[in-house]
Amino acid sequence: MLSTTLEPERQATTNAMTRLEAAFTDDMAKVNDLIIERMQSPVGMIPDLAAHLVRAGGKRLRPLITLASADLAGYTGDAHYKLAATVEFIHSATLLHDDIVDGSPMRRGKPAANTVWGNAASVLVGDFLFARAFSLMVETGRLRVLDILAGASSIIAEGEVRQLAAIANLDMSELEYMQIIEAKTAELFASAARVSAVIADLPEEQELALDRYGRELGLAFQLVDDALDYAGSAKKLGKAVGDDFREGKVTMPVAKAIQLASKDEQSFWTEAFSKPERNDHDLQHAMALITKHDAVQTTLDQARTHVRNAKSALQIFAPERTRTLLSDVCDFVIDRSF
Repeated sequence: MLSTTLEPERQATTNAMTRLEAAFTDDMAKVNDLIIERMQSPVGMIPDLAAHLVRAGGKRLRPLITLASADLAGYTGDAHYKLAATVEFIHSATLLHDDIVDGSPMRRGKPAANTVWGNAASVLVGDFLFARAFSLMVETGRLRVLDILAGASSIIAEGEVRQLAAIANLDMSELEYMQIIEAKTAELFASAARVSAVIADLPEEQELALDRYGRELGLAFQLVDDALDYAGSAKKLGKAVGDDFREGKVTMPVAKAIQLASKDEQSFWTEAFSKPERNDHDLQHAMALITKHDAVQTTLDQARTHVRNAKSALQIFAPERTRTLLSDVCDFVIDRSF
């Protein structure tokens, strides 16, 4: 049980995630068993590297969304276990590739896999996990499931490439930024929820509602991540604060600060993002300007709008336990690491 010394609102949102995990403990155990089974290989480096990523932890929010959405849809088979594992494999594969692209030394507070085994091994094991994901999709026997998750994998890759192309681009519009995070983050959240509607044979209106729920939640999730890069705790984040800035990513807090910048502040942003590397002094100045213009709070306010949209999408379903759990976990996404 969580300590009652937490602020009441913060404790309530943290407990929302705990309740979701508790409600699907047995289901997640089956998913975890399936993940361990399918990441085995006679090539020893593959299960070792994959297990390193799995042991790094994480809330497994995406597969939990698949399981909870299946329950909300009234699904009674076992294909949702394979789909939840599929979603986690896709997510894990993208993490392996992202850490190489970003040069991140840490993942969830542990050394990133590429720092232990090297970039080449991480790329190839990421490919292995994608292949395992596609095998699991096929085993469900649902062509539309394959279409949705294969499409999501392509969109995620496109989002990552678009983000790479936008590095240090201070002229990037807010619309383009939102399109990037919808592709690289929200698409998998949306697909994780939607495929449960497909296997449950829900009407299109409810299928699209689950897609919208996941998509809006994913947008909120990424906006909060981007805010945390300038206002979070390194211990809770599992990575260094300011990584996005050091990597030259123009995320929402930076974009908001630039919109309100004075001429001198504009000069700082231009100079900082024109350099091949940004140092700690640059980061401190950037954080001061972001604080001055309340850009983190503005980003969080935008995330809260998407959370409200996610909750609204669930209203088409009967007001029962699982709908409440999925609705409540939206607030956890906002408050998870502040």
